[in-house]
Formats: sequence, structure tokens, C-alpha cells
Amino acid sequence: MVAPVPGGAEWRRGRFVMRVVALRDDVLRVRIGRSRALPEDASWAVLPEARLHSVPVTPEPGGFSTKAVRVRIDAFTGTLRVTDLQGRPIVEDAADAPFSENDGAFTLTKALPEGMHIFGLGEKAGALDRRGRSFVMWNTDAYRYQESTEPLYKDIPFFIGFERGHAYGLFLDNTFRTRFEFGVRHPEQLSFGADGGAIDYYIMAGPTPKDVQRAYAWLTGPPPLPPLWSFGYQQSRFSYMSQAEALAVAHRMRAERMPCDVIWFDIDVLQNHRAFVVNETAYPDFPGLVEELGRLGFRAIVITDLHVERLAGYAPWETGVAGNHFVHDANGGIYIGKVWPGDCAFPDFTRKATRDWWGTLLRHEVLVDHVAGIWNDMNEPSVFGTPTRTMPLDNVHRIEEPGFATRNASHREIHNVFGMQNARATHDGMLALRPDRRPYVMSRATYAGGQRTSVVWTGDNSGTWNHLRMSTPMLLGLGLGGFAFAGCDLGGFAGSSPPDLLTRWLQLGMFNPIARGHADKGSRHREPYFDGEPHGTIRRAAIDERYRLLPYIYTLAEEASRSGLPMMRPLFMEFPDAAGGYALDLEGGNQFMWGSALLVAPAPYPEEVDRYQVILPLGDWYDYWTGARIVNPEPATLTGGSGTTAQAGDDPELMPHGIDRTPRLDLLPVFVRAGSIIARQPLVQSTSETPQGPLELAIYPGPDCHGSVYLDDGVSFGYRHGEYFRAGHRCSHAVDGSFTVRLGRHEGSFRPWWSHLELAIHDADAPKSPVTLDGADVPDVRYDAVTRVLRIGIADRPAGGSLVLPPHAVRQAG
Repeated sequence: MVAPVPGGAEWRRGRFVMRVVALRDDVLRVRIGRSRALPEDASWAVLPEARLHSVPVTPEPGGFSTKAVRVRIDAFTGTLRVTDLQGRPIVEDAADAPFSENDGAFTLTKALPEGMHIFGLGEKAGALDRRGRSFVMWNTDAYRYQESTEPLYKDIPFFIGFERGHAYGLFLDNTFRTRFEFGVRHPEQLSFGADGGAIDYYIMAGPTPKDVQRAYAWLTGPPPLPPLWSFGYQQSRFSYMSQAEALAVAHRMRAERMPCDVIWFDIDVLQNHRAFVVNETAYPDFPGLVEELGRLGFRAIVITDLHVERLAGYAPWETGVAGNHFVHDANGGIYIGKVWPGDCAFPDFTRKATRDWWGTLLRHEVLVDHVAGIWNDMNEPSVFGTPTRTMPLDNVHRIEEPGFATRNASHREIHNVFGMQNARATHDGMLALRPDRRPYVMSRATYAGGQRTSVVWTGDNSGTWNHLRMSTPMLLGLGLGGFAFAGCDLGGFAGSSPPDLLTRWLQLGMFNPIARGHADKGSRHREPYFDGEPHGTIRRAAIDERYRLLPYIYTLAEEASRSGLPMMRPLFMEFPDAAGGYALDLEGGNQFMWGSALLVAPAPYPEEVDRYQVILPLGDWYDYWTGARIVNPEPATLTGGSGTTAQAGDDPELMPHGIDRTPRLDLLPVFVRAGSIIARQPLVQSTSETPQGPLELAIYPGPDCHGSVYLDDGVSFGYRHGEYFRAGHRCSHAVDGSFTVRLGRHEGSFRPWWSHLELAIHDADAPKSPVTLDGADVPDVRYDAVTRVLRIGIADRPAGGSLVLPPHAVRQAG
């Protein structure tokens, strides 16, 4: 039977109970109990305020409705159907077998419409579209993984179903080994399930991809705003083997005028690879080294692996034993496994007391001046010499956590959240030691919701062409999974990337949220100044451009920290209504949007020299490097799976265009969406350096022309209390053909580094009469007839203002 309950409806039959409630009008929670009662209401991923939220619903026969969705439950079978208010299906149980179980494991099966594509599941190798494939969620140390390697390091059981114009999201909140299958055994069905644990999942109704992404961020939390310096270039290696070598890298970067903000220190900085103890033979004065790096404009990030060596007199071991802070084996003793230092114990991070203890250990590293972040590696957890590469599944964890019932849990249940809780302990420990500074933690393993406490990277990739190609869909998947701040080892970690590959990877990596070069022990160096010319010049230019774009990048980051929208975005997120019958991302190779304004279009097969098609969705575009408007592009050749170019009824105005590009070592194709205003700054060598000169507002006229700039002090939490700068700008044509730039009023109390603006208006003509600002003539007006860029210098005004160009100075958007 189906009966109303507060906020939703409940179905009962025999020992089964299913409750569906509306947390928001567009977000549903579905819980199924298999013993006449619902499971414990607790979650490592979903925020308590979201999980317990509710909205009024309207009871209806067999279910209920909200202002956005209608829910129907079959009284006999319990089959669930969710539609929008117009009756369009959002999520439907498969009619023949919606649910199965076996010895605690379960599988749920849903309908998979023919035209629907599946995106998400976080860090997965291979194509961005998950349809036609099966996946496992089990955090795994996957050194030198390939396209077919499954699973990998992270567990984010959330996906987006998308067909043109409509999207929904589904998140299975289960920490056991989970499985997803999209149209493999049956082309019109998808299924998901787990080896054990609660049946607890969430449906986000959309209807747009951005609506789904914001709803997922509401459930699991957006990532906090990282420090500004983390968006500069970062350099690492396994390992810089001595203090002298690390300092030499820093000096060489400055001598070569290659901007850089961070030097990373891998496990050889530690005595016997033992966390919290510096190798004083190789690094006789590590605090002095960090101070010297600070004077050169570098931050230091230090690795802190979670395993603790079993060693008498070693403080983390001694205090860990005294506080009962380690995971136990099935017989009740402390579990010991081999990792880098040798025999090691593993902190039991599901205990709040253990996480607090771990935070106190950070005092050995965090309080050194200028040490800016902590790197948590090997936290799947990776254990050497075992068949499973991790600890036994019957190991025992103790859950002592606010919001959870206190109990023992097997590693089978905790494995997928172990790395996430390690990163959480590090984050919270750093925050306790430095409450006025944003913690920066990088983690290799994590679970959904882990974006609240760490950034991530894609683990031990390889210095090969296929790994360069794989990097973009992997980072896009992580962004969709809530990890807006993610990166990969530029140049590949394992093996030695040849010079051409490293150059192309550095170019592409400057449009990744985190830009860090890293390399395995014994491999060729990845520092960008290696390999001579022309590589040095090309790599320097790529890094320089990232630093010039830092105002735009940091503004994107701040948006992500509020909305959950990723910085790297698949094309369907920005262009959900695009015509052609296929998701643009299936046709555009590895193209992606860098925010809403920039389209990055590397060759789909980066090692090839053949010309390739760049797909330009919807509207006018500019070439980022020349500033020129793309003139008369041809309709894109969309082949999809059937060789067709369009569907009947497709609106020609929504059809994408295509332009051909020939791969060049010195140029990564990047395009600007017409109607964008992009902030850029004078070049600096690190974010420690104040830019000298005006802030540039690069204006690319087009429909709905707008852009914004955000800034704060880059390190503290003052922005949460109004200590930030924000200004939104717009531009438009008037009926008489004049062009107006409306400069936004300054918001917040933070005073930015610039006092003047330089407006660079692209695709412009020389004005035939004065340019005015609030009615007064502007004297600083310069025109470049070759590039067709009109530059206008003005003082930045806190109150904003209206800058007006005379008729026909800027071409009306087509």
C-alpha cells in the first residue's frame, strides 16, 4: 500500500518499506528498508541540513507532487515513477525487474531512454559519456592505469542523465563496493547497486545540467574557495632528493622567467618516509629552506601519508597506541600492513577523536612558516604485498561520529570513505592550528562530499599520448562529481614523456583547475625549462597566459565555491539545447568550456598531425589568441552513431558550426564566446607579486554581453565577512548603433591592487567621435587597425559608470 507521510509518501509490502520524500521541490530522497524498517539515517556525504530539509507536498493517489515533480508508486510492485508536472519522465523504474537482492547486496534497475547520455561518476578513464559501459566504485591504487582500468582512486556514485534540453541527477549514497551499468545487458536499462549497506539515493530533477549540478552541491556541499596561490603553476617531483636540488629548481624557474607559485615535497623529504619527521641528512635546514622559498615567492607543500610506522619512540605510533587510534584486525589487534616505511598501522579516521589526534600531529609541519598545504597520498588505503592492494575487508573500524550510531564497522563498509576521512582530519587539523588561513589539502582517494575538505588529482598517470587525451574527460568527470578543483600530473607521472608531449600537456594544463607538473622517480625531469628551444619559449608563453588570466580564473573559482558549478565544463552544460541530435561532447573530441566564456579545443588525438574539426556551439565566437571574430564558419559535420548531421525539426539557429584547425606545437586553439567580458592582469612571476598596471577588461561583443571580477586577500576567510571585491559589467548596443559598457558598482570592502582599467574592445572600428564616460570625453583611446582592437584607459570608479562608444564603432552582433 502507498500512504502519505510528512513531505512525501511511503510504500509497504511484506518486509519491504520504501519512503520517498521531497527535500526540495526538485530534489527527492528514496530510502528502502528490507526488514520492515528504514536503515539508519546517517551519511558521510550528504549535509545534515540538506538531508533533513523538507518542503510542502501535495498528496495525490499513489504518491505526491511538488512545484517541480510528480511522484507515483505502484501499490502492488512498489515501482517508482518520477515525472515533471507536464508528465515528461525524469526517472522510472524498469517495469520488469526494478529491484533485486542477494545476501545483503542489492541492485536497482531504471529505464534508460534511447537518446539519453550518461555523464559523471567522477574519476573514470575512457570516454566522457558512460553509456554502454559498466563501472565499479572501489578506491584502488591504480599505478599506470589505462583506458580500461576500473576501478580507480575515487568513489563518486553520482551521475547525470542528459538528453537534449533535459537533465536529471542520481546519487547513490552507499559506501560499500558499488556498481553501475548503463545499457550493457539491456540497451534500454541502467542499473546500480552495492555489495551491502543501505539503499539510500537521491534524485535531482533538473531540468538543466546546471540545475542538477547546483542541486548536487546543495546536497553534498560546494568546495570551499582555495587560496589564490593554488591557481598558479605548481612544480613537483618524486622526489627532490636534497635541499640543494629543491632550491636549485626554484632559482632556475625564476632565472628562466617561468612563473610558479609552489614547490611540492614528496616522501624523500621524510626520514625513512616516516610522516612528520624530516630527513635531516638530505634537508639539514628544512625550515630555512621554506623561508628561502618564501622570499623567492614560492609556497611549500609537504606530503603526509596516513600510515604510521610501528616504531618504539616514534611519537605518532606511541600516542596512537595510547589513544586507541588505529584500525584493528578481525582478531582485535592493531592491523599492521607494509607501506613505504615498512610495518605500519592505519589511523581509524571514522573516530572523531582519532581525527582530532591526527590534527595535533600536523603541528610538526604546518607551523613552519610558509608551509602552505598538506598532501595526503596512498589513502585508498594502499597496502603493499597484498592480493587486493589494500587492507583485509574484515578489519574493524570504530564509528564514533556525531550524527551516527556508535558501532563497529568492517573495512568492507569503510574502505571507500577512508581516504575522504583522512583528508577531512588533515583539513580540520590545519584549520585548528591556523584558524585564520584557508587549509589546502590534496587527496588521492575520496568519496562524494570529499570536495568539502580537499582538492584532488588523478593519481599515477603515465607520460604517454593516450594519458594526455584521457586527462580532459577525467577532470570533467571529477568536476561533475563536485570536485571543481582538480588536476592531473602534467606530463604524466610514470615513465618519461618526450619533449613534444610535455609541451602540449603544459599548454592544455594551463586550462585545468590545478596546474601541477609531477614525475616519478627515475624518469625524465618535467620542469618546464628542460628540453631547450622551442619548447622553453612555448611552455613559458603557456604559463604566462595562465597568470594573465588569473583574475578570470579566480572569479571562476569563487563561483564554483558558491554554486558547485565546475571550472572545466562539458559542452552540454553550457549548451544544453544545442541541435544535431547528439550531445556536443560526443562530437567535439576533448573540447571543453573553461567557465562560460572560453572554449578550449585540443586535437582529439594529440599525437596526430591531421587537421581536425573544432565544433563551435550556438552563436558567434572569437579566436582568443588573435582576438578576431570567426567569420562565416561552416555547419559542423555531426556524425554521431548513425552518420546523420541533424534530426528532423532541428532549428538551424541552434546548429553548431565547425572550423578546421591543423595541430601546431606552439598553439592550443582557444575561442571566446561572443558576449563575454574577461578580466586579465599584467604578468607576474608568482601570486606573491603585485601586478603593476591596470586591470584589463577584454570585451568580445555579442548577445547578453557580461562578465564579472572577484578578488579577496587570497588566503584568509575575511571574504566570508564582506572583505572581498566584486564588480559585474555589461555591454550592449543601442538602437542608434552606439555601444555602451556599463561598469558595475564595487561590492565588498576589499580594495584590489588596480586603480585603473583598460578596456580592450575586440572587432571594433576607430570611433569617429569621442568616447564618453558618464558624459565626459575620455582622452585615452587607442586603436589598432591590424587587430581591430580599441583600447580605452580609465580610472576605476567604485560607483561604476557608463562608457559610451559612438555609433558604428562596434559591429552589431549577428
